[in-house]
Order: sequence, then structure tokens, then C-alpha cells
Amino acid sequence: MRIVYLGTPDFAVEPLRRLLEKQRECAGCGYEIVGVVTMPDKMINKRGNQLLMSPVKQYAVEQGLPVLQPESLKDEAFQSALRAWGADLQIVVAFRMLPESVWNMPRLGTFNLHASLLPQYRGAAPINWAIINGDKETGVTTFFLKHEIDTGDVIYRDVVAIDENDNAGTLHDKLMLQGGDTVLRTVEAIVKESVTALPQTDMYINESELRPAPKIFRDTCRINWEGRVDSIYNFVRGMSPYPAAWCEFVDAQGRVTAVKVYSVTKEYVAHGKEVATVVTDNKNYIKVAVDGGYILLADVQLAGKKRMPVADLLRGFSIEGMTLVK
Repeated sequence: MRIVYLGTPDFAVEPLRRLLEKQRECAGCGYEIVGVVTMPDKMINKRGNQLLMSPVKQYAVEQGLPVLQPESLKDEAFQSALRAWGADLQIVVAFRMLPESVWNMPRLGTFNLHASLLPQYRGAAPINWAIINGDKETGVTTFFLKHEIDTGDVIYRDVVAIDENDNAGTLHDKLMLQGGDTVLRTVEAIVKESVTALPQTDMYINESELRPAPKIFRDTCRINWEGRVDSIYNFVRGMSPYPAAWCEFVDAQGRVTAVKVYSVTKEYVAHGKEVATVVTDNKNYIKVAVDGGYILLADVQLAGKKRMPVADLLRGFSIEGMTLVK
């Protein structure tokens, strides 16, 4: 069975690595990775003379795999080159939406690895939203592609626990490792012709119970200080380390300072203070009064500065007399 692999970021490297390692240690494993499709290289300086390869391309080149990098997936030259690889199966991990002419090209179809337990968290940011919503578990799903995004028939779902101190970065790494296992297991099942894919409509009762995972924009990342302690705590870690939650301090002259917040701790206490009241000793801590207690800022970053502990911030930045935008 000939396989073409499509992916771009670090998350997509681990499944490709696992597949190649298995292929090389098992001559009779029944499949071969014949090529990789990834995003075009990016310019990383203003002069436009230095290119950055995607993590998947870097790994593919190191392993001697042929690579295609189309600007447009509908380009006939690209599709002709892809067709020439003669894939029986395509695997998509963290890539772009594919036109039907691409995903329907192999005789066995195309399957995707998604970082949630579908049908929950369809969309672009499933890792972030699972933490923001306070879930205790999530997982990865392999499913066959069809027209509607993230709605295809499910092959395997594997659960991953979300710990109290996980953020989007640590959960990403857990899901990446599990994703390698799940993709390998899926390919082995397809090779053995033992796959029974389950329609997602058979996996839930009420459409209203489904949680979406829409793309995150800058305004999405703004902290709402009127939430409860746990919801704000989950929001910050669900945005960390990327794209990062943020808030704004305002001084007596009305000047606004934006601060990215990468981590916080929480304190449950009845304080009687107005929501978003700032409490600090101007040396070691900044606490924000919220419903149910305090949120303590831990790791923060001012525009143009490095990420730092809040105690380091307070050595050169006074918040005395400042208020928070709710």
C-alpha cells in the first residue's frame, strides 16, 4: 500500500516519524510512505533571501522523502505530480482543507488525525477550547474525509487526560505522542482490511451538546475579569503559550498598557472587593479580585519585552494606581 502524507507543523512530525520507523523495522508491514505534501517555505527576513522550511519538510528531507509544496491545492501541475505518486491512501495531519479532487484521489481515500474526541470540538483550535471549557479529558480521532469539515466517519478515538496544570502547550505534546500511536494503529488496520468506520451521527444524541472549536483571534484572547476563578484560570492556560491571553492596565492619565498573561494561580477566598480590583505589594505579586477569589498573575510579558515572572516585572514597572479593563 502506497501512502502520501500531508502535514506542516511539529504536531504532524510525530505520526510521520512513527510510520517511517515501523516501515523500516518491518519489511512486511504492508505499506510505504512514497511522498510528503507540506506548505511552501516561508520568508523569515525582510530581504526575502532566507527561507524557513516547515517542521514536516525538515523531517521529510532528512529522511530522503520526496516533497511537494503547492501554493494552491487546486493547481493542476500539483495534482498531476500527486497523482503520479500512485497513492492508495493519504494521511492528513494539521494541514489545509483539501479539495475533493485531492482527498478523493486514492482508492482507499484519505484519513485525518484530529486533536479531539470527535464529534466534540470540530474546528481549528480543539486543544485550546478543551482546556478553556475545563474538560478533564480529550483525545485524538482518526476519520475519513468527506465534504463537511471534521464530520467524516470515525476510525479510532483515543482518550488523553487533561491535568489541572496542563496548558495548551503541554496538552499539545501529549496529543502529539498519542496521535503517533493512533495514526500507526489506523494504518495497520487499513492494511489488514479490518476497519469499520462509524458515522459521527451515531456517536451523539443531541446536536446542542456539541462544543465547537473555532479559530482563535486576538480579541478572543482578552481576559474577561468578570468570570469566576476557575473559568479565568482555565482560560489563561487554554491560551498558553500560544496565542496567549492578555489584559490591559490603565494608569491615572488614561494610558493603556497591554500585558500578555502566560500563567496564573488561583486563590479561593471571600474578599468583598469589586471585580477586577488590583491588589499588589509592588514587589512580589499582583492579584486580581474576581468572582470567588483572586487570580494571581505568574508569568507575563509587556510589549517588546521578554516573558518574565511577575516579580521581575514589578522591579521595573509600577502598577500603583492602575486599574484593569474588565
